Amino acid sequence: MPLSLRRGVVTAIGERHERLVRLEVDGVPCVAYSRLTGDVEVGDDVLVNEQARQLELGSGGFDVLYANLTRGLGFPPEKGAHVMALPYTPGQFACRRAEEDGELPAALGGLPVVLCTLHSQVAPVCAALAGLRVAYVQVAGGALPVSLSDTVRALKERGLVGVAVAVAPCLDGDVDCVTSAAAFAWAAEESYDAVVSSIGPGIVGTGSTLGHGALALADAANVAGALGGRAVLAVRESGADSRKRHRGVSHHTRAVLDLCLAEVVAAWPDDVATEGWEEACAGLPLLHMGRGPVDDPAFFRAAFAAGVVARGLIRA
Repeated sequence: MPLSLRRGVVTAIGERHERLVRLEVDGVPCVAYSRLTGDVEVGDDVLVNEQARQLELGSGGFDVLYANLTRGLGFPPEKGAHVMALPYTPGQFACRRAEEDGELPAALGGLPVVLCTLHSQVAPVCAALAGLRVAYVQVAGGALPVSLSDTVRALKERGLVGVAVAVAPCLDGDVDCVTSAAAFAWAAEESYDAVVSSIGPGIVGTGSTLGHGALALADAANVAGALGGRAVLAVRESGADSRKRHRGVSHHTRAVLDLCLAEVVAAWPDDVATEGWEEACAGLPLLHMGRGPVDDPAFFRAAFAAGVVARGLIRA
């Protein structure tokens, strides 16, 4: 299917963040990634990609600014960048990667790497790691821009995440890497206590065993194990999901475990002390498929358990 582009005018500016702007184009909600398209103001003549909204996708059902024709043309490439993000697509741009700054260590020295198959698991995992230096590493399988995540932004503001790393094809992190191996190695070199790795908001899903974004975490687990890290899987569990494949322990969790060649610790919540998880998560953005911790406590408790397990590995 071709790109679905339309031309419009910016009619309102909502939230402005460091690298993301929420706005309206002709009254329709839209997001703009200012690192890619530059600043945006009311009255700007723009192109937006409206295909996700046309398809009525859930978390992706809004327009995305494709180009600002008023003030977004003629930008020079990032200084010192040689690796293309979104290569050979109409949106390609040069992005400096951490690997370009020198050789990274090929050993993680037991660094815990928590694997989240859904972005909504990240906040409770990080709540269990409070007080430690945590690096968030985003891999493909959901949204690609790290800057889209309100959760990561809130965790950084609370001091629960120190840095956000994007692994290609993900982009727009505080640090960008070509591979998850490099991202984990960078975190180890920078003396982070733990890594929390996840797909971005939203998840690619087809309802099949092998056709969903969660499987990216099996790759991450194998890389972490090969480099001497300790992979911990946050179990996806729900007591409220209406879909049979996600009720109880999700088939996503089982699919990831089936493809892990390295040793992985599955944080089964009934085997982990999770007392006080509600208080630890208070005030954090906790929402999964429209459900919060009151509606589906099993989901958030299970994610918190993975952080508890990782914390124990650090102490060990």
